Amino acid sequence: MRTRGPFRLFAIACACFVAGAITAAAQGANGDYTGQWTGTWDGAGSGAFELLLQKGGDGKPAGKVSVTTEGGNYEAELKSVSIAGAKIDAAYDFPLDPSAEVVMTATVDGATAKGTWLLRPKGGGAEVASGTFALTKK
Repeated sequence: MRTRGPFRLFAIACACFVAGAITAAAQGANGDYTGQWTGTWDGAGSGAFELLLQKGGDGKPAGKVSVTTEGGNYEAELKSVSIAGAKIDAAYDFPLDPSAEVVMTATVDGATAKGTWLLRPKGGGAEVASGTFALTKK
């Protein structure tokens, strides 16, 4: 059955609204997490932890971390970041040991995020150290 007149316009308007809402929600899911996150980490020691999430030049999530440790403070660029719903996964090369990497997973709840981290040899392998972290978005 063909839709005519005002009903057709109404159907088109509804379809455009739904498509726009879906696009905005998808963009908002990644955009909501951009910005400065600060907090603490613990596990094989403890210290301050800052995470900066932003959009990279290609529009994909990117960022860096600043971490204080008993073995020395460091900053590192994230080599991978993925955001799916309320979950953030990221990894970076561990500056205090060039043969290792840190892998993080966090769940975001409003302006807070809690997660786990693990230190392992680059490219995978057995976990060397692990712990948790808690962050608040500034």
